[in-house]
Amino acid sequence: MEAHLTEWLNLGVRWIHMITGIAWIGASFYFVWLENNLNRVNPKDGLAGDLWAIHGGGIYHLEKYKLAPPKMPENLHWFKWEAYWTWMSGVALLMVVYYLNPSLYLIAPGSDMAPAMAIAIGIGSLIAGWFIYDLLCDSALGKQPALLGLVLFILLVAAAFGLSQVFSGRGAYIHVGAIIGTIMVGNVFRTIMPAQRALVKAIEEHRTPDPALPAKGLLRSRHNNYFTLPVLFIMISNHFPSTYGSSYNWLILAGIAIFAVLVRHYFNTRHSSNKFAWTLPVAALGMICLAYVTAPVRPAANAMPVATPASQPAVSVAKVEEVLAPSAEAAPAGVGTAFTEVNRVIQERCSVCHSATPSSPMFSAAPLGFMLDTPQQIKAQTAKIQALAVASQVMPLGNITQMTQAERDLIGAWIAQGAQIE
Repeated sequence: MEAHLTEWLNLGVRWIHMITGIAWIGASFYFVWLENNLNRVNPKDGLAGDLWAIHGGGIYHLEKYKLAPPKMPENLHWFKWEAYWTWMSGVALLMVVYYLNPSLYLIAPGSDMAPAMAIAIGIGSLIAGWFIYDLLCDSALGKQPALLGLVLFILLVAAAFGLSQVFSGRGAYIHVGAIIGTIMVGNVFRTIMPAQRALVKAIEEHRTPDPALPAKGLLRSRHNNYFTLPVLFIMISNHFPSTYGSSYNWLILAGIAIFAVLVRHYFNTRHSSNKFAWTLPVAALGMICLAYVTAPVRPAANAMPVATPASQPAVSVAKVEEVLAPSAEAAPAGVGTAFTEVNRVIQERCSVCHSATPSSPMFSAAPLGFMLDTPQQIKAQTAKIQALAVASQVMPLGNITQMTQAERDLIGAWIAQGAQIE
């Protein structure tokens, strides 16, 4: 029952996070598009430009003032709660998935880090990330947007590297995303909204608004716009262990972030110029290259040796057959000798969760419907087993069942031999 309730809590919070995130990101994309598509030719007095648009069966006329109208309207729509609720639900999700049981997703397998220490590092990274970012934006770098962007990128890559040394790959990724998300909502709460309130107050008091505050808010808003696609990737990255499960996960994240920013820049500029059209094919080619370099090395079916730590001997296919030969008497009819031992390992280490009736109290059903109860199910999933348990070793989660390197080598050798079950 506890696993069932936790799963539904995860679902509810994640759904709220998605709904509010879509609203926030959608508004951000729309207003950047609006800013880039204003007709600025001979605008009316006091206007920066206007825009005619048609949508949903109606025609709209939007006007942007250089600063503000002479008199404030009675009803003025503010965009803030989308950002606040996205961040609050994201922090709640971080607690439910990563902090309630840090040893499952957060702490790297084999690490002796205390759960309280892991949580403290995670929360501390969010706080430090915001204050470092805010300090840099208010420094002289704030007047050099391109250089500031480069420095921020380098620092975020450094954070990804550092976190990958103390957390699991998945835990490191999600905390980089949480750092960026905290920066984004901090921009809204600490800079963008105060600048807008100051603008409205100056108009109500019949004072000339200070143009520096809106300009500062615009810089932070553009940062948020470019942050969105890297954050969206991180939100779905837990489905792709070839990224976070790689020993170079921090470099993979940096590469994908670069490609995401290139794509975002194209869409931000395509209506005024096509000179950045090259960013789309470059981003696509970059993703293809990443897919190639992250592909697991599949050992040959003969004279392997499986890569193992220096403290353990390599395991060859022939050696696996020799070691497992005594198990022949115990093998059920129609089940191969080598598979008998492989099946034992999978039932002990994997089927605790991946079963029609999981024995683990963390799951009430097999995660993602991935079951390994029968030889046929195991054979059908050999590609995923190779990728998750042998190559990237991200499974079992947090290595909670203590799968050994020798057992991973055993499974890898069996797969390399053809994954025969009969």
